[in-house]
Amino acid sequence: MSSLSRLLLTGLISLLLAGCETIGGWFDEDEYDPTQPVELTDIDTKVKLNRRWSTSVGDGQGKGLYKIMPVLEDGVLYVAAAEGDLMAVDAESGRKLWSVNVDLRISGGVGKYGDSLFLGGADGLVIRLDANSGAEIWRAEVSGEVLAAPQGNGDLVVAQTYDGKLIGFDYETGSQRWAHLSDVPVLTLRGTATPLIVDSFAIAAFADGKVLAISLDNGSVAWEARVAIPQGRSEIERIVDIDGSMATQGLELYVASYQGRLAAVEMRAGRKIWQRNVSSVSGVSVGFGNVYVADQDGTVSAYLRNGQGVRWQNIQLGYRGLSRPTPVSSYVAVVDFEGYLHLLSQLDGEIVGRTRPDGSGARADMIADGNRLYIYSNDGKLMAYDVAAID
Repeated sequence: MSSLSRLLLTGLISLLLAGCETIGGWFDEDEYDPTQPVELTDIDTKVKLNRRWSTSVGDGQGKGLYKIMPVLEDGVLYVAAAEGDLMAVDAESGRKLWSVNVDLRISGGVGKYGDSLFLGGADGLVIRLDANSGAEIWRAEVSGEVLAAPQGNGDLVVAQTYDGKLIGFDYETGSQRWAHLSDVPVLTLRGTATPLIVDSFAIAAFADGKVLAISLDNGSVAWEARVAIPQGRSEIERIVDIDGSMATQGLELYVASYQGRLAAVEMRAGRKIWQRNVSSVSGVSVGFGNVYVADQDGTVSAYLRNGQGVRWQNIQLGYRGLSRPTPVSSYVAVVDFEGYLHLLSQLDGEIVGRTRPDGSGARADMIADGNRLYIYSNDGKLMAYDVAAID
């Protein structure tokens, strides 16, 4: 299959997974569509969501189905937009500290280490920039789009490309030190999980349903864990991409695939501790002794971290294209395809709060800091909400 055909097919599938509002128009009114997003019903509101500030960041995710992530460190949010805007924002007030245009179509970001930021480009570039000004330090060419934030550790910068490569660059010069190539299935979803740097390894997830620990020294594979096994007759049925964010706690890695599994992996040797059947592209998070994941059918689940089963599940948001669940205070936040923000109790999964920050939705992972939640909408609104229980 040509790269153009694969791009068109992956774009179509991504639109379906996002809960596209035009799905209903493909069927006669008399036909029942089991994947039609459910309509929201009234809830017993127990939590207030107070917007503290909002600011605009260029064109946001643009038209490339990107998932450009902001990053928070030392009270500063760093955020980028697809058309090339990059800015630093004071997390408390929303005041813009600096902004630049990097003259690049951004598809992956924002990574940060020390005084540096890292961006990936849609035209096959990786850039290191000064975190205090946005000034460019170096840029390196790669063979494909970089759809996730590159990561650094002061010695290396690692970036993953859409064509299945994980590449290590010299932190100071940007010269390539090594590259690992993974086989790319005929048909994949449009996305890439953000690689993690853990001790002396880069942990990366690929479109074939595998997670690899790769030595930062020379790019060799230390261990491999298969999260999902392709099944079915058609290429669509065999898609097992790992596109959503992974999470770590202690020595454990938590990762979920599309049409595959949620797995807990011991990071010293890559041994799977436990696994559950799941189909997710938005990723997993950890909190309150639980591992949270939103299934493609809209089920939000809290699995016990010890692998002993499910603490709770919520099925009220069926096929609403949910974002990665984000623990905040005593709650779990998800955003749906219509831009509604839902707060679920971490105790039992009850929906206890709801607001609509932006109708465009929010593919990017939210960021929680104490009782504050930062949301970056698809059309470029960066917002801060405070979460508080109603007395």
